[in-house]
Amino acid sequence: MNTPPELNRLDVRSVFGIDSPLKVTAFRERSEHVPDIDPDYRFNREVTLALLAGFEHNRRVMLQGLHGTGKSTHIEQVAARLNWPCVRVNLDGHLSRLDLVGRDAVVLRDGQQVTEFQPGIVPWALQRPVALIFDEYDAGRPEIMFVIQRLLERDGQFTLLDQNQVLKPHPQFRLFATSNTVGLGNLNGLYHGAQQLNQAQMDRWNIVATLNHLPPEQEMAIVRARVPAMRDEARQAQLQAMVQFANLTRQGFKVGDLSTLMSPRSLISWAENLDIFGDLQLALHLSFINKGDESERPVLGEYFQRCFDQELGTP
Repeated sequence: MNTPPELNRLDVRSVFGIDSPLKVTAFRERSEHVPDIDPDYRFNREVTLALLAGFEHNRRVMLQGLHGTGKSTHIEQVAARLNWPCVRVNLDGHLSRLDLVGRDAVVLRDGQQVTEFQPGIVPWALQRPVALIFDEYDAGRPEIMFVIQRLLERDGQFTLLDQNQVLKPHPQFRLFATSNTVGLGNLNGLYHGAQQLNQAQMDRWNIVATLNHLPPEQEMAIVRARVPAMRDEARQAQLQAMVQFANLTRQGFKVGDLSTLMSPRSLISWAENLDIFGDLQLALHLSFINKGDESERPVLGEYFQRCFDQELGTP
C-alpha cells in the first residue's frame, strides 16, 4: 500500500532522560500524524518503560490514573520522540460502531454517483504504521467495546463483514488506551459515566500502568519552564506553596471533599495569570476556584491558609 518507513534505533537514556540501557525502534522521518515534541516534558520512568514496551514489542498498553495526570500526553510525547504517527479517538457517547468500522457512502466517480464503502478509523489505522489511542476507554459503550476486543488479540486481525474481508495489521500498528479506572466502574463515585468493563476484555491488555501526578520538584520545574516569570529566585517559595496547594486539592478529590482537582494544566494557568494580574488570589479564582462548586470554597480556603498563611478572600 505504502513504502515501508525507514527505521532507526534510539538510546532510551539519552532520548527520554530515564535510567535504562534499552534501545528502541523509531522512524527516521516525521510524518503528518506525529505529535509535536514538548522539550519541557518530564517522563515517568515506569510508565515510559511500559509504553516503550508497547511500541517496541507490540504490547497492548493501558494507562490508568486520575484525570489531569497527562496520560494521553505521555503516550503522545513518547510517540513524538520515536517519530511514530499517533491518532487519538475519544470513546464518548456520540461515537458509534460505524465510526469505528466504516459505512457505505455516496461518492462521485467520473461524474456518476456511486455507493462506496468508506473505512472507519479502526481499519484505516490498522493498515498503517500508526499508534491508535483510545481515550476514556472505561466510558465506552458495550457495542463499541466488542468492536475493539478483536484488536487486542496477538494477531489483531479485523473482519469487515460487509466487505467479506479480513484485515491484517501493519507491522508497526500499535494500540494504547487511557482510563480513569481499571474497568471496575464508578465504585468511588469520582467518575460518573465510567462503565464496568468486560473482564475477559481487560485480561487481553498485556500491560496496565498507572500514572500519578508528578513529584513536587518536577512539577515546579515544569511551571518554571512554561512560565519564565516563575524562574525568579524570589518566587520559589511562592511556587512551592502553589504546588503544595495543587496537591492538597488532589488529595481532597480522592477522599471526596472536592468535586474537582487542580491539574498541572490549571497550575500552569494559575502561574500565567499571576504573571498577568500580579494578584495571587485573583489568579487562583480565575484559573481554578471559579470552575468548582461554591459550597467547596471553605475547604479550598483551608488549603490556601495552610499553604500561604493568609485568608482566601473573594476577588
